[in-house]
Amino acid sequence: MAAGDDAERATGIVGREAELTCLREFLSAAHPDAHPATLVVQGEAGSGKSTLLNVAARQASGRGVRVLRCAGHQGERDLAFAGLHQLLEPVRDGVHALPPAQRRALLAVFGCGEGEPWAGQDLPGRLLINLAVLTLLSEAAAEQPLLLVADDAQWLDACSLDALAFVARRVSGEPVHLLMGVRGEAVPRQFGADFVLLPVPPLDGEAAERLLDAQPRSPHGRLREHVLRQAVGNPLALVELARATAGAAYPLASAGPAETLPLTARLEDMFAERLAGLPTQTRRVLLFAAAADAPDMSAALLAAAASASADVETWSVAEEAGLIRLESGRVVFRHPLMRSAIYGSASFAARREVHLSLAQMLDGDPDRRAWHLAAATLVPDESIAAALEETAGRARRRGGYRVAAAALERAAELSPEGTQRARRLLEAIELAMNAGEPLWVEQLAAGVVSATDDEAMLMTARLWTGWALAATTRQKAALSHLLPLAEEVVKAAPVKALTAVGHAAFVVYTTGEEDDRRQMLDLLARIPVDAGRDFDQVWTRACCDPFAARETSLELLRRCLADPDRKVDQLTIMGGAAWVLDETATAVRLLGAAMEHLQSATTVGSNATLGQALALAQFETGAWEAAWASAEDARRVAAENGLEMAGRAAMFVAAALLALRGRSDEARKAIDRAVEGVDPAESRALGVRASWVRAAVAGAEGNHALEYELLRSLFSVGPDPLPVHYHASYYAIGDLAAAAVRVGKQQDAAQVLDAVRRRLEGHMSPRMLLLVRRAGAVLAEDDSTEELFAAALRDPAGEQWPFERAVVLLEYGEWLRRRRRTTEARTELAGALTVFEQLGARPWVERTSAELRACGVSVHGDGCASRGTDRLTPQQLQIARLAATGLTNRQIGERLLLSARTIGFHLYQTYPKLGITNRAQLRDALSGMGA
Repeated sequence: MAAGDDAERATGIVGREAELTCLREFLSAAHPDAHPATLVVQGEAGSGKSTLLNVAARQASGRGVRVLRCAGHQGERDLAFAGLHQLLEPVRDGVHALPPAQRRALLAVFGCGEGEPWAGQDLPGRLLINLAVLTLLSEAAAEQPLLLVADDAQWLDACSLDALAFVARRVSGEPVHLLMGVRGEAVPRQFGADFVLLPVPPLDGEAAERLLDAQPRSPHGRLREHVLRQAVGNPLALVELARATAGAAYPLASAGPAETLPLTARLEDMFAERLAGLPTQTRRVLLFAAAADAPDMSAALLAAAASASADVETWSVAEEAGLIRLESGRVVFRHPLMRSAIYGSASFAARREVHLSLAQMLDGDPDRRAWHLAAATLVPDESIAAALEETAGRARRRGGYRVAAAALERAAELSPEGTQRARRLLEAIELAMNAGEPLWVEQLAAGVVSATDDEAMLMTARLWTGWALAATTRQKAALSHLLPLAEEVVKAAPVKALTAVGHAAFVVYTTGEEDDRRQMLDLLARIPVDAGRDFDQVWTRACCDPFAARETSLELLRRCLADPDRKVDQLTIMGGAAWVLDETATAVRLLGAAMEHLQSATTVGSNATLGQALALAQFETGAWEAAWASAEDARRVAAENGLEMAGRAAMFVAAALLALRGRSDEARKAIDRAVEGVDPAESRALGVRASWVRAAVAGAEGNHALEYELLRSLFSVGPDPLPVHYHASYYAIGDLAAAAVRVGKQQDAAQVLDAVRRRLEGHMSPRMLLLVRRAGAVLAEDDSTEELFAAALRDPAGEQWPFERAVVLLEYGEWLRRRRRTTEARTELAGALTVFEQLGARPWVERTSAELRACGVSVHGDGCASRGTDRLTPQQLQIARLAATGLTNRQIGERLLLSARTIGFHLYQTYPKLGITNRAQLRDALSGMGA
């Protein structure tokens, strides 16, 4: 990734690291015979071929190479030697030094003959002309190396292509290189198998997202998904679609027909040439295919045959033109944007006719029929709106929240009456919230405000607007919106106040601002504990006061868990509360169930807020591989939906895993990205976690002074140290004590520990007791040390947090060894080593192994550190294990919510790290390494 970042900064090109490397090698002047003299860059329109050629030309010029360029044009394909004339114009003066026959031949074909003109029967032969070109370029190259750049070679005239091919086959060993760009799959016949091809494929998913993020107004949410899906990795399409949709309302979700995006003039031009010249009948049947989603394709073919008299020949014309691919019972567009171009270029009257025909064909499918009827109308229609509402109900029961919300949104647009429109929008809002799309929620809430003056509806819309503000990290705006609203209704409508406070709770947790938290606690004191729903109560109270309100919150959580009928949003809320209360195993179970439910419905996908919470809980329970996968998925979905803080929390999990596994440089870069541009006052929770990761890195590198400084910064300075964050700071107390011993700061750390004990006395979770007892044992200078270690390890509940418990085992073993109680020390150290090896925590494996050797135990290797798999990222290891079971890239991608292309990319990087060359060797390689 670092190399890719460097390439992007240097060239401004995203996701083309391999191609740029190939071009650099091609241009290398150190060994002219080591690389081919000709390279053909091949890709579809908009793939970035011209950009790559431009970069190569600039780099060549920077090395003192003279660049000669030409570009093909459709209008000049039949104009002999037009391209060659353009290419050779800068060296035209050298023509006069050519041998007479070659000079006369070259000048003649350019219409600049000297002396007597050539007689018709004595026109210069092609060989003589090509020899003249070769001589001219060789002479020019003797003075200064040459790079010939021919772009859009598919449109160059045949004579120019013949001359270039002639030269390319004869300049080996000379300082002349030819770089050619070709659009499409067919390379000019003159440049077939003899020359090296550099394919420029679509960008992979990660690179496509980076390119979108680099745009001035990057799309989010459903709009982002549509852009990524329709562009299919085409750089020009990504850039132009981002521009075309900037500030636009979200398009319909995939539930509706004709899921297309507006095309810019540049994109229209890109596809216009392929549509031009098609027979009217063919364009008409293509509109049927463009107006239909995949489930409707059979109906579209029947409707086209009935209303357009389409036969196989009609479709074959489009297939031969490269627009579609005909399969059994299906029409597949070669590129999704071709579908957009066909649909967008048709008039509304033509589209209406097609949609009505499809609706008639789909009479037995009420959901699809309703969408086509909706696409065929411009005016409100209650019957169609009611049909869409029924469609939403069926989708909701299947777990398809996005589809259901989109159906209700369209139903609201078609509702003749304002109150009915507002009601449908409010129902859509809840579904969009379950789908994790706050920007959509905000848009729908604005629609409610414009649709009705009903006070109750407007209040609900205001609450959802506050939720959207909070979810998208507009922290101050969210609190300014929600807290006054709660104050306004706390007496008359405590349930509404509870909802407002619940929406604000995540913001307050994120910022850690004590004044806001005190206001929240004051509001909660005025809201009866039995008001509203138990899961709203438990989340809000736990989030605002995780220690003092622990017993009340746990009782509420137990009541919630007793109800077997729980929806996804309830599971998510309860799981978040369980995590805050250190009921971590319960949190993993609840959040995992919610995520499983979402992923089981293909129309739902993932939820970034849920994903980052699950990743945190999995990390703490020692499920590190699962935590990595959850964090990566949450980061991706957060970027798509504008959930900045959820994305940053996910990046923290990745950074923490990298730090504890000894990959310090990667961890440092990851946590820097997580906090980049964040105001510490706006996010104390993230700031505390970032300091902890940096301290872990410093400790692994032996910089214990920095380690202590970072951990000490999580509490204020003074006689009564306060936590920087009312929850997150406390979990560093054990590491703070251990670092203090290493740098002789025991007294300072003991002061912090005393303050922690006073504040949390009687309210500690088993996890917090484990950490506080560990800190006390490490800092103790009397006989209480052993009892504190024993107390920390005695509670079986501590096994929920295997890494933290293993650290206590290690430190207890170290203490025992220093007192020459080696037999007892071996037992504790061996237990710690087993956990660290299972987790892949390499620095801790090495430290524990060293202690065991000091106890006289022979440690064979360093566990995970001795395996070849330690060079794999957690995601690469997970993918390799799945591939070794025989799963295809597509099947692995479906499990991990990644594209098949991304899976293939990770496997390609994995093979050399394992010392293998293909997929068939994976099983043996992994088993041989103990993985």
